[in-house]
Amino acid sequence: MTRVKICGITTLEDALLAAEAGADMLGFVFYRTSPRFIAPDACRTITDALRERLGRACPLLIGVFANEPNVVSILFRAGLDYAQLHGDENVAALAALEGRAYKTIRPRNRNEAWAMAEAFEPYAPLDDRVPSVLVEAFHVDRSGNPREPIATGIALAVKEQVPRMMLAGGLNVENVGERIRAIRPWGVDVTGGIEEETPGRKDRTSLLAFLTAVKIADAAG
Repeated sequence: MTRVKICGITTLEDALLAAEAGADMLGFVFYRTSPRFIAPDACRTITDALRERLGRACPLLIGVFANEPNVVSILFRAGLDYAQLHGDENVAALAALEGRAYKTIRPRNRNEAWAMAEAFEPYAPLDDRVPSVLVEAFHVDRSGNPREPIATGIALAVKEQVPRMMLAGGLNVENVGERIRAIRPWGVDVTGGIEEETPGRKDRTSLLAFLTAVKIADAAG
């Protein structure tokens, strides 16, 4: 079963929609240059409400950070379970979080894929509900978003080293099924591919269709 992370959540309405539709993880972005930025206190309002309403059915709640020196304090303040390091953090920065975070990597080729995966995976959470590494394409736009999906061969090279690999970047309703069938990642992460025109606001129809496409691809074996 492919796990699904719905990222860039900014409202309780979207969080509940994603959770009730079957998302395994919800992501909240904490770098201020992102159009999906959410302040820790605003995030805490959402995470408290989710846990109160959903109880044990609440998805894992992930904070997304880029070169942030106060990850642990923000995790606590915002009521989050784990962190995703999405910037230029090195192995030492990940290790210092003692299993509370996993790393996004953007390898340019298979050799970099093997090396990055081998370096970062040992310091990822032991919790098998969380990815060990998230992988996306090397080239990004001014907002830090991948310009295109990562090459299949590079993603497969990461997967050789990291069974709990989450695939991200450029995923949407139209291509997620094909990407799952080609790569068979542990999980997939979607942000802009299911949004309305306003970044941070999810389109209900697209979100539900994305989760359905994942289930269909899983069923295809």
